[in-house]
Amino acid sequence: GIICSDPPKLYVSIRPERKSHGMISKTREFCVNVPTSSLVRAVDLCGVKSGRDCDKFALAGLKQERSFEVSCPSVAQCPITLECRVTEIKNLGSHDMFLADIVCVSVDESLIDDKNRLALEKAGLMTYSHGQYFTVGKKIGYFGFSVRKKRGRR
Repeated sequence: GIICSDPPKLYVSIRPERKSHGMISKTREFCVNVPTSSLVRAVDLCGVKSGRDCDKFALAGLKQERSFEVSCPSVAQCPITLECRVTEIKNLGSHDMFLADIVCVSVDESLIDDKNRLALEKAGLMTYSHGQYFTVGKKIGYFGFSVRKKRGRR
């Protein structure tokens, strides 16, 4: 989750027994790869298999891509990648929270519209909530619409 926009920071919370916990603790770097709904099977597979037992990239048919600012690879098929450097680790009990600076953002050019705006609605992103996957994309409002004055009314 995003915790600050200026400077850009986010966090991830990971159980200490996970392989990724050890890797991130050692390198103090990670990538957040934002997947599309077409990657739902690969994402699920990566979530249920351990990297201690298999090569998740190979098993899920994902391609590694060199990151710009961090040493760990990113997922080539993901249209958005946030490269992060850990600034603090907080033990919360069952999970440790890794607070990190976002040091680079990569966005597929197809998601930049003619006004140079990020058009996330074109991405077909997916999300996960309470054991289920969902597609993202139906606009139901915009920031400030609830208080916007109607034209012609006073």
